[in-house]
Amino acid sequence: MDWGTDLWDQNDVIDKHTQAGLDLVERYIKFVKERTEIEQSYAKQLRSLSRKYGKRGNKDEQDCRFSNHAAMQEILNELNDYAGQRELIAETMMTNICVELTKFLQDLKQDRKGHLSDAKKAQQNLESSFKQLESTKKRFAKEWAEAEKATQQAEKTENDANATKIDVDKAKQHAHIRMHTAEECRSDYAAYLQKYNKEQKYFYYTEMPQIFNKLQDLDERRIRRLAEGYCQFSDLEKKVQPIIAKCLEGISAAGAKVDAKQDSLLLVEQHKSGFERPSDVEFEDYSQGIKAGISDSSLNLSKGRPKLWLFSRKHKPPPAEDFSHLPPEQRKKMLQAKIEDVSKKLHMTLETSEALEKMKGVYEQNADLGNPSTLEPQIAETAQKIGYLRGELAKYETWLSEAVGGDECVNAINNNNHSQNTVVTSDNLQNIYTEFDDDFDDLGQCTAMYNFEGNSEGTISVTDGELLTIMEEDKGDGWMRVLRANGEEGFIPSSYVKLAS
Repeated sequence: MDWGTDLWDQNDVIDKHTQAGLDLVERYIKFVKERTEIEQSYAKQLRSLSRKYGKRGNKDEQDCRFSNHAAMQEILNELNDYAGQRELIAETMMTNICVELTKFLQDLKQDRKGHLSDAKKAQQNLESSFKQLESTKKRFAKEWAEAEKATQQAEKTENDANATKIDVDKAKQHAHIRMHTAEECRSDYAAYLQKYNKEQKYFYYTEMPQIFNKLQDLDERRIRRLAEGYCQFSDLEKKVQPIIAKCLEGISAAGAKVDAKQDSLLLVEQHKSGFERPSDVEFEDYSQGIKAGISDSSLNLSKGRPKLWLFSRKHKPPPAEDFSHLPPEQRKKMLQAKIEDVSKKLHMTLETSEALEKMKGVYEQNADLGNPSTLEPQIAETAQKIGYLRGELAKYETWLSEAVGGDECVNAINNNNHSQNTVVTSDNLQNIYTEFDDDFDDLGQCTAMYNFEGNSEGTISVTDGELLTIMEEDKGDGWMRVLRANGEEGFIPSSYVKLAS
């Protein structure tokens, strides 16, 4: 069944039906656009929520050592990644549905306009031909009536006794001319009628059916493409469902990591003062002649540490470089951490010094490789830094000895000295050669966990399992810049990759 055969007389119906189809496509495009706006707004609100409740500042960083605080931060990070997936859904819907369907709709409108224009021209041509037929028909009727009238007049003149022969001949000649003209009009009418019937048959059996069938094909193409758009509405979201599920799994995993007992122990470790609980207050018997303010207990109280009250508002002393403002246990931990940090810096500086000396020796043996004198400023600066760090280390070790005392302090210092005296291997020389390259190092590597089609400007496509180099980390918007092995560089969603171990 086709429109050209079964709907040959329903031009208005076909016109309205195809227009309604185009209106439906336009409605669907607007619907998807509003859906993308909702997704974008939802993602924006999620990101704002994540930033609002995210940890900021030193105090928050300290709190993140507790598993329940760290879990909250992980949840916010996963929520931020989740927001990125909602943005990706909106972007792909806009590109793959709205943009593509809009182009397709414009093409359909142009084709439909052309087909309807052809139908209108065909109708106008047939109507014009029919008007010519009617004109020829009227002329034939008129001329035939005039011919009959002339014939009747000739017969009447011939039967009139008073009419002369000249009058009779003149009447007969006039009737003959009229009849001849009528016969010509009859022939013209018959010819035009035949022509019109031929054109009408072509119009109804060939020309209009072809146009209606083209409109039918156009409408069916519209329906098929619209059906694809309907499926894309779901499929585009299904593609990111694994990543969304991974974000939700990450939130569940963050909750599972919370360890109440460990957090309690960590609080003890961080804030244990090391002080002994206050002893009993001695009885001061003033009846025995003891004067207020000079008793042993009063003296002990004034010379000893201040009285500790559990619920009093503490006045924090200003921080001291030797951490003497902290309780003993906390001071010990801070000094040990400081010694470890200075030891690491000293170890790295010693390695750099050794490497510079070896490079200088290489330059002295082979001047083509470089000028040894150019390394002197670096060597002098490194030597000065080594002296400063050794002084810092000795200072903190002395304070640790005061805070701890005994063999424990000796063990801690011996461990740190061992890290300082580590022998520099030949690999350190290579590290110096690559010193300038390190300034421009990438931020590591990552592996794509899913396929991603980079359709928008600034993005690139990656495949599942592809090894990528990180050029710019995620700055909170859910995107990171990476470099492919073929040199192509661009942005991809951060949640599509995992960092290389």
